[in-house]
Amino acid sequence: MSWYAKTALGKETNYYNDYNPALLCPLLRAEGRQQLGLDSANLPFQGVDIWHNYEASWLNSKGKPQVAIVQLHFPAESTYLIESKSLKLYFNSLNFKRFNNEEEVITLLERDLSVAAAAPVKAILIPVSELYQTQLLQGICLDELDIEVTDFRLNPQLLKNNTDAAMITETVYSHLLRSNCPVTNQPDWGSVSITYTGQTIHHESLLRYLISFREHNDFHEQCVERIFCDILRLCQPEKLTIQAYYTRRGGLDINPFRSNVDLAAQFQRLVRQ
Repeated sequence: MSWYAKTALGKETNYYNDYNPALLCPLLRAEGRQQLGLDSANLPFQGVDIWHNYEASWLNSKGKPQVAIVQLHFPAESTYLIESKSLKLYFNSLNFKRFNNEEEVITLLERDLSVAAAAPVKAILIPVSELYQTQLLQGICLDELDIEVTDFRLNPQLLKNNTDAAMITETVYSHLLRSNCPVTNQPDWGSVSITYTGQTIHHESLLRYLISFREHNDFHEQCVERIFCDILRLCQPEKLTIQAYYTRRGGLDINPFRSNVDLAAQFQRLVRQ
């Protein structure tokens, strides 16, 4: 894809001590969505990508280092997503920049990232002294199903409904999601929660489908949009919400949320994060 050449992935990297927002590498969401037949002007979902940087640091006005967990909210409707290594390099460039207060840090982050994403980005500083408590996913865990898996190639056709079942609303989840970076082929591990209203989705087929991402190469955000579109197309639920919780790599985790229901993402940090 054309965006490969823009990224710092797979290349020798210089780590800068001077503030440099030009390090941010925006990637067109439309390029990944074209593969799913999606029109960026008429998406079947709304959502947000919630990022955490667990390695954020800067200097106060006296030169004393400050640290915090930074939570970022990128709207799914933004023109661009940000390549994760470039975001890490950008945050590293803040390590020796002085700020008078935390409000200045938030203002700078929101300005730079909103310009890069071409949409309003929200930044929240979470003190490392605050108990950012982990929680458990709610619903039915699919991982205890005793299934046999022989093929790990992405296969949406595995999805099917229980045709004799009634319409229901249920939440299911799995911790077995694995996809791979489309450039470096490094594995990305995650959990995914699926809430839907419609004809009952066959649980074994859904778990096999999620496991079929194990050899699939794509960005976190695009994997979640693919899951949403495949379930919507093949299982035809009336309401559908997908929330993924990827583990951190390089101090960053990404948690895409997509829904055709008008509700806000309710992020809850999991034990692997």
